[in-house]
Amino acid sequence: MQLTGGRTGFLALFVLGLLSCVSAYNYLVVLHTAARSHYHVGSALAKGLAGAGHQVTLVSPFELKKPIKNIKDVTVKAILNVMQGRISNLLESSKAPIIKQILEFHNMGLEITEVLLGDPAVVELMKSNQTYDAVISEVFLNEAHFGLAEHFNAPLIGLGTFGAISWNTDLVGSPSPPSYIPHALLKFSDHMSLVERIGNLAFVTYEYLFLNYFYLPHQEALYQKFFPNNKQNFYDMRKNTALVLLNQHVSLSFPRPYSPNMIEVGGMHINRKRQPLPKDIEEFIEGAEHGVIYFSMGSNLKSKTLPLEKRQALIDTFAQLKQRVLWKFEDPNLPGKPDNVFISDWFPQDDILAHEKVLAFITHGGLLSTTESIYHRKPFVGIPIFGDQFLNMARAEQNGYGVTVNYQDLTASNLLSAIQRLLNDPLATKKVQDMSDRYRDQLETPLERAVFWVEHVSRHKGAKYLRSASQDLNFVQYHNLDAMLILYGGIIFVLYCLFKLIGFLFRLLQELFIKKETPKSKTKVKKN
Repeated sequence: MQLTGGRTGFLALFVLGLLSCVSAYNYLVVLHTAARSHYHVGSALAKGLAGAGHQVTLVSPFELKKPIKNIKDVTVKAILNVMQGRISNLLESSKAPIIKQILEFHNMGLEITEVLLGDPAVVELMKSNQTYDAVISEVFLNEAHFGLAEHFNAPLIGLGTFGAISWNTDLVGSPSPPSYIPHALLKFSDHMSLVERIGNLAFVTYEYLFLNYFYLPHQEALYQKFFPNNKQNFYDMRKNTALVLLNQHVSLSFPRPYSPNMIEVGGMHINRKRQPLPKDIEEFIEGAEHGVIYFSMGSNLKSKTLPLEKRQALIDTFAQLKQRVLWKFEDPNLPGKPDNVFISDWFPQDDILAHEKVLAFITHGGLLSTTESIYHRKPFVGIPIFGDQFLNMARAEQNGYGVTVNYQDLTASNLLSAIQRLLNDPLATKKVQDMSDRYRDQLETPLERAVFWVEHVSRHKGAKYLRSASQDLNFVQYHNLDAMLILYGGIIFVLYCLFKLIGFLFRLLQELFIKKETPKSKTKVKKN
């Protein structure tokens, strides 16, 4: 009996081990931008997949700080060199007309797309006999990278770190009616006036023409250059995306339609459990009698590069506050630093925002920062500079838990007024708490949801049953223009013929009536 029991136990362990091997997948994750905020979202997914027992090859410009089990790091540092100049000139670029900004933005995408595919480490990876169960690529002006999926004979999964925008909604056919879906680069709500709808439609039309007749053909050329053996053409390849994970959540934005293979996972990078803060930061916060305000302009814009007059405006503002201020400043020396200000080139933002003594956040209005602030129930003042930051701050103001200070209007008096307005308004805190409660009320965490859907696509070999038939339609067919022309054109033609017939009959009757009356008139004349 003991021998049999031993054999049974060994067999059970063997089966469990075999099952664990069978259920473990191998993923390629491509995070190509030098923007730390984008990397935080993508690396959170990579770590979540590795934590679930899967093997992950992570391609990015950033090297892991320490080895992580199940993650193979492939670093493409050349991207840092390409983007460094553009990021350092972000303030100047933001002053240019929006059309020029879009052109520069997409040119940057073309450049980093080519740099990554031509990097020796990636070339070596492509030459390997490696196989993957899915290729997960960030969707951010890098469409040629999607060719890695067919190259490795794996389903393509997109990661939309930017939120919903045509770059990622077009991959799975999610509809974006311009009547109530504002473009991500415009600060409109989903309830637009007629003027706003006209502006939104004009911008969406411009983007459609720009993408399809200028930008995407350049990405197609890169696709053909680096994937000459791929059988799918560039445009079919994009439309065969198996899944898009979207860094957004309806509670933080507004209701909109999605295809079933577009999944909201906004906030999957957020730490759900606050970690202990470094001793000096913890002591600074705990010693704040009137609370703390946290100030950071994100990972791309450096406070030390701000013009002197803007920096002085910040110093003068913080000096007038009774609260203490944590300021992300990338230089150990800040001339004129007030005594109530603690500077550092790095702060554990999540853990600071989670602290009960932190009252508010001054931010650039980026999607990650605003999401973290809402999750941790902190209202915020925003100084938007670029991209979707204006839209994020517009939403915050509309919902009552944010105040915007335009960068051009950044003075000590304006910023101080915005901070005091926020701190003295109990409704702002109440509204952000309500928003946080709605966001937190989910069946599972966003990261768990993301991992599930990635595994789902792997289990079902691309989950093609989720693919929308809209992906097989051209512009005319998708908008039913041909059917409307035939149907409504036919109706109009029939009505036209009917009116013509009625007119003809009416004229005919008139002529008959006139002919009938004429003899009577002649008879009367003769009698006279």
